[in-house]
Amino acid sequence: MDISVIVPLYNEEQSLPELMEWINRVMNQNGFTYEVLMVDDGSNDSSWSIIEILTMKYPTLRGIKFRRNYGKSAALQVGFTAAKGDVVITMDADLQDSPDEIPELYQMITRNGYDLVSGWKRKRYDPLLTKRIPSKLYNATVRMVSGIKLHDMNCGLKAYRSNVVKSIEVYGEMHRYIPVLAKQAGFRRIGEKVVQHRERKYGTSKFGWTRFINGFLDLLSVMFVSRFGKKPMHFFGTLGTVMFLAGGAIAFWLVGSKLWAQFHHLSYRPVTDQPLFYIALVMAVIGVQLFTAGFIGELVSRSSSDRNSYLVEKEI
Repeated sequence: MDISVIVPLYNEEQSLPELMEWINRVMNQNGFTYEVLMVDDGSNDSSWSIIEILTMKYPTLRGIKFRRNYGKSAALQVGFTAAKGDVVITMDADLQDSPDEIPELYQMITRNGYDLVSGWKRKRYDPLLTKRIPSKLYNATVRMVSGIKLHDMNCGLKAYRSNVVKSIEVYGEMHRYIPVLAKQAGFRRIGEKVVQHRERKYGTSKFGWTRFINGFLDLLSVMFVSRFGKKPMHFFGTLGTVMFLAGGAIAFWLVGSKLWAQFHHLSYRPVTDQPLFYIALVMAVIGVQLFTAGFIGELVSRSSSDRNSYLVEKEI
């Protein structure tokens, strides 16, 4: 099978018939063998009923329904697991992503050798203050932290080689950072394509202002886990050692200053009367706690690590 199209959705009853007809037309015009997986993320409108009707009209359509709303990441992960195509295309269900982009995305994967191609909505029709400006700041931050030079990291329209989606796990709200997860899994041929962005035709956006806070926290999480998930002692141990040594050095300096003053018959303040002594004491205690946290994390990591989780690309 050439292509699997994964469409995560939540309360998109009005757009689904038009989207499916559009995808089917594009696929037939280009002679692709394909499947469409619509993953209903616990919609409370008639989205699932419409999917059931559409499956009778389009044999290439498969529907998956969650019992409740889990989020876009969960919908994508289930779609990735179920996908059977050589190339996996993800797109939103609100008709802001154009299925006409699919053939060129497919060619970039199969002919140009990319592992992942992300869409770039260069011209957007979203509100300036609530969408476009925060999106520019977000993408600039992710580029700086991850080193992946994409202009639109969170674009829903993306294409993947099949082994990419089978090698990563999307959880929480990590759908924003799939290119980062792919890079960490060893898929570094990441490309970008300017895609058409359309105005929302039906319904309203499902994401509020909290996505900005959650997005930043998720970025910290994915970068920390990628760098220190298998070696927590390198982070906590290093930080704890620095704190302990700094606290010890301050305490040693205070005691040494007192002894020097006593030896030279100078006035001095008792060590325990100086606020700096208690700062040094707190730093030493925190240093020990951080080091212990790293040690415990290392034990947990070693005992729970899956020795068969390494990604083998080829054997001969």
